[in-house]
Amino acid sequence: MKQLLTFIRKEFYHVLRDRRVLLMLFGLPIVQVILFGFALSTEIKNTGIAVFDQDKSAVSSALVSKINTNKYFDIDRNLTNSSQFQDAFKDGKVKIVLVIPSDFSENLSLQKKANLQMIIDGTDINLGNQISNYLQNIILDFYKSQAKNSTQSYNVTPEIRMLYNPQLKGAPNFVPGVMALILLIVCVMMTAIAIVKEKETGTMEILLVSPMKPSFVIIAKAVPYFILSMLIVLVILILSYFLLDLPIKGSLILLLFVSTIFILTNLFIGILISIFVKTQQQAMLISLIATMLPTLMLSGFMFPIENMPIPLQVVSNIIPAKWYYIMIKNIMIKGTGISIIWKPFLVLFGMMMVLFVIAVKKFKIRLE
Repeated sequence: MKQLLTFIRKEFYHVLRDRRVLLMLFGLPIVQVILFGFALSTEIKNTGIAVFDQDKSAVSSALVSKINTNKYFDIDRNLTNSSQFQDAFKDGKVKIVLVIPSDFSENLSLQKKANLQMIIDGTDINLGNQISNYLQNIILDFYKSQAKNSTQSYNVTPEIRMLYNPQLKGAPNFVPGVMALILLIVCVMMTAIAIVKEKETGTMEILLVSPMKPSFVIIAKAVPYFILSMLIVLVILILSYFLLDLPIKGSLILLLFVSTIFILTNLFIGILISIFVKTQQQAMLISLIATMLPTLMLSGFMFPIENMPIPLQVVSNIIPAKWYYIMIKNIMIKGTGISIIWKPFLVLFGMMMVLFVIAVKKFKIRLE
């Protein structure tokens, strides 16, 4: 019994000395609880809405004011004609357009019923349905409060139309997200593991006496996974087109170019990870924790970023997949060009260049 207690004490000692084990045991659960607790929310917040008020009456103005004063919606802009609908959705800030017809207040007064139209960004069908339900409840609550002060009984019927996704498919949302996730796994994890494997087998020592420049070494390690990643992009696009009936509405060349920038960014992240770890297991673990988990939680693929607390929204800006996801959805689903996505493109391109410079410098130091 004494020997058993001695071995148990010894094992506790080894566990408590290993920082990596402690990180897995305590750090990872804490991070997951915080992220899931804040990000995994069914409540919408500060959703951008545009209003096309053709009626411009006291009743319609009161309705717009009611929508604007709640925490769920922020009126991003007021439209003056129907030709502005497409432009309102293209930058991604506006998720829904509320159209109030010119005879709204008149029909409501004379016939005690009126119609409203909701045009929703259908690229994320689940979020679109949720936004629609919230707005309908606000409208219903508004007219219930109006009826209390009147002898009239109002009946307002919303007409809902899903823009970009009239068939209510889930593919427009998950295909760009899955593409980003697969490229992340291939580029970051596989690159990091491949380089660390050379360290473990000793072949990395050959590079120490090689006249090849560090930048050439990085390029040589990255090229195979770059080519494989581009093939994966093409396979996903082909499958999406023929199996999921999801055509590319924008420029295929622009989509491939944006994917190239994203692939290179992830390759450099994988190279940086390989510099600071010693084993393949460590490379895999850090790749999962440092890249995959934040991508799932903070890229906007699974949970809307605008629904998250401000600190998490700020942190999401350093996630490359967030900017790639924004651009791919705009190109594939909305058919937008570089004039709309130039901001996220510059952010992702800047990340790629910074990571490349850091990777070259750190790799050179390790070789020396």
